[in-house]
Amino acid sequence: MLITTVLILFYLLAPLIILWLCNRFTIINRIGSVLVAYALGLIIGNTGIISPEYKVVQEWVANISIPFAIPMLLFSSDVRSWLHMSRRFFVSLLLALISVVLVVIIGYIYYQDKSFPDLWKVGGMFVGVYSGGTPNLASLKVMLNVSDEAYIIVHTYDMLITSVYLLFLVAVGRYTIGKILPKYLHNKDTDSSKNDIKSSAAYWGMWRGISFKEIIKAPVISLIIFITSFVISLLFAENSQMLIIMLLITTLSILASFNRKVRTSKMSFGMGMYLILIFCVDIASMADINRFVGATPHLLKYMSFVIFGSLFIHILLSKIFKIDADTTMTTSVALICSPPFVPVIAGALKNSKVIIPGLTVGIIGYALGNYLGAIVAELLSLI
Repeated sequence: MLITTVLILFYLLAPLIILWLCNRFTIINRIGSVLVAYALGLIIGNTGIISPEYKVVQEWVANISIPFAIPMLLFSSDVRSWLHMSRRFFVSLLLALISVVLVVIIGYIYYQDKSFPDLWKVGGMFVGVYSGGTPNLASLKVMLNVSDEAYIIVHTYDMLITSVYLLFLVAVGRYTIGKILPKYLHNKDTDSSKNDIKSSAAYWGMWRGISFKEIIKAPVISLIIFITSFVISLLFAENSQMLIIMLLITTLSILASFNRKVRTSKMSFGMGMYLILIFCVDIASMADINRFVGATPHLLKYMSFVIFGSLFIHILLSKIFKIDADTTMTTSVALICSPPFVPVIAGALKNSKVIIPGLTVGIIGYALGNYLGAIVAELLSLI
């Protein structure tokens, strides 16, 4: 019980230390709180300090922080900017899905004789998880009758490689891709500087001079939205509850943003970003780079090829269709990492305008993942 309490306190207080460092040291602020949080989590998670028996605690922290963070980040959103960007994100979604399916098929043709059994099923799971998320991965395991061992290996590799992928985008990709693709164009009528994501240092001391009523307003509304979404999700099948919860949280948060008092809350966005940092430290600490590494090298190579290969093709197609860098990266993260990671890349890009359409793209991916995964798996079985 004591260790569990200490672990939870670590996750709760780690962002406070990170924000202090960003406020104190210019170089750390330039690196960004998101990248620092991920680095800290990876270091802590792979030193053996956290015993595997506390994985349940880590999962609870992740599952609670994001449902509370998303409403707070969306309360200050202007839906008009979403409508303005919807066409860009829809095109980017199609390009991303084409990229994932194409790379999965190419990779399967190359790796199918590399001694991993039922690789066609794994290919189907790849399409499902990288067009939707973990719920699709679990659903396709049942749909395709994938062995428990194969599922555990795929899920573990997924956590490892997607962590590297996200770190790449945050640390390097946002600069290099930004030089290849057009810059994000703000709409003067809908975009406002007050909604832009500030530097990491700006959130240090964000509660100073704010009344207690103002501080608790956003968390209370977020709690109501979370409870409402969770209760309604119980009316649906268990394998679709994550989709329902995410859809309801997003929808109710957007509806709440139409209320001027909610939209103009001074604390909501900063508190939402604080929860995102908790999520970053937590999720990175769960990525064990030693487990299963080397056990199935061809599967590791196949998955790496799918993630980074699909990103490469997505960038090429975005160049052809003139899709901007922020939209491309947000869409890619929404599909490869799932919707909860959209605020993470938005924070790295310092662009809050991509959050709502990015979450929408991810939710659409949840809905399509099972269908696309099953179809591609059947196609691969015929090759």
